[in-house]
Amino acid sequence: MTLREFQTLIREMYHDKDAARGVEGTFMWLSEEIGELASALRTHVSGDRRDERTKEELALEFADVLAWLATIANVVDVDLQDAIGQKYGAGCPGCGQRACTCPDAEKP
Repeated sequence: MTLREFQTLIREMYHDKDAARGVEGTFMWLSEEIGELASALRTHVSGDRRDERTKEELALEFADVLAWLATIANVVDVDLQDAIGQKYGAGCPGCGQRACTCPDAEKP
């Protein structure tokens, strides 16, 4: 599935609810999912539960974050595939290289 296909799928499933909730409410859901991803990452890297269940939970949290990001993009009518291509298609936005050579202290 391409990013565009995924964004279209999310639009077909949820757009009416998402548009009614608006950007602010939808962003709050994204923030909650980012918090859940942070918690799953902490568990994963701590080594407490480095088993397949933890890796599966981690993958599901990444999927949730991506879905809520696609949701917000749909609400404001941004095509994520186009946006990513414009910003990152020619390489790092800071240095222009495929493998970033920007100083670590800089955010490209």
